[in-house]
Amino acid sequence: MEFGILFTSHPNTEAEPYPHRGVHARVTAQIVRADEIGFDYAWVAEHHFSNEYGIMPDVFVYAAYLAAQTKRIKLGTAVVTLPLANPLRVAENAAFLDILSNGRFVLGLGSGYRQYEFEGFGIDFEGRRDIQEEAVPVLLDLLHNKRITHKGKHFTAMVDGEYELFPHSIQQPHPPIFLAGATERSIAVAARYGFGLMLSSWTPFAGLAKQVAHYRKTLDETPEKWRRNGSRGHVDVARWVYVAETDAKAKRESEEGIMKNLHHFSSGHTSGYLGTVASAGGDYDSMTKDIILHGSPATVVEKVQILRDQVGADSVMLHYPPWYGQQKALASLELFASEVIPKFKDSGTAKRKTA
Repeated sequence: MEFGILFTSHPNTEAEPYPHRGVHARVTAQIVRADEIGFDYAWVAEHHFSNEYGIMPDVFVYAAYLAAQTKRIKLGTAVVTLPLANPLRVAENAAFLDILSNGRFVLGLGSGYRQYEFEGFGIDFEGRRDIQEEAVPVLLDLLHNKRITHKGKHFTAMVDGEYELFPHSIQQPHPPIFLAGATERSIAVAARYGFGLMLSSWTPFAGLAKQVAHYRKTLDETPEKWRRNGSRGHVDVARWVYVAETDAKAKRESEEGIMKNLHHFSSGHTSGYLGTVASAGGDYDSMTKDIILHGSPATVVEKVQILRDQVGADSVMLHYPPWYGQQKALASLELFASEVIPKFKDSGTAKRKTA
């Protein structure tokens, strides 16, 4: 299995006072350390206009900065909110980032779930999936063919004749592409276009298993021309993670923070969130059963084994709110890297193959 970390640039408003500029130095330090201790991916998330979640207006700018700060970790976007973007600019920037990172870039896309962000840009929130589904083939055509002529409801593009998409990425035909989804519609889009699939941090294990099964079944519908995506068939599951020496210590150090985060995700701020958090339950102990990966290394290893063997995940994306503080967050990452990751490396488990 592979392991990444989702960095949302979420300010701790108590420790990083308004206007929260300190969040970026803190998150960068965590990414640099993740690179040093063996994580496979650093995922950065786009968010706008609020200090109650991420402050990250341009993931491409940040990933370019990180490319110069890191050595081996793959740099991914989780996600570029495609309905708020121009697919031509996404194609150009993805290729450019792949060059700047020497082939370490991974493109994650999603339709978005925070209505206030769409209102800020004047984009129809209810129509976001329609916008995304028009943008996806435009993006893929550009990455594969370097030229396009398109006139649709939401986008018009003409790059042809003596003109073409530049630059060209190192990874061919393009960097690996993932799509975030939880509805049957979005999961089917991921499969039909040959994308890897990113799944929600709040969905219980049983729900995840159904989503993975739907995705893998629908992979048969990927046209031959889209089957060269390096992430096709790869399922990445996001999970809230906190590791301490014992289950009791993990609960003591993380319960208040994760419940505060659950309250935020249950609010009206995330009305379009991937799936619903209602099924997360109302207390910490119920969530440790099949949602959050909190506890001792042994407990977390057991949960990751379930994600691999019963859910069908190929990788896990660690996530955590900012409330634990830098020292405890880094200590949790260190324990995960030293006590959990080695249990899933070189285990002899064959990587899934797709047709």
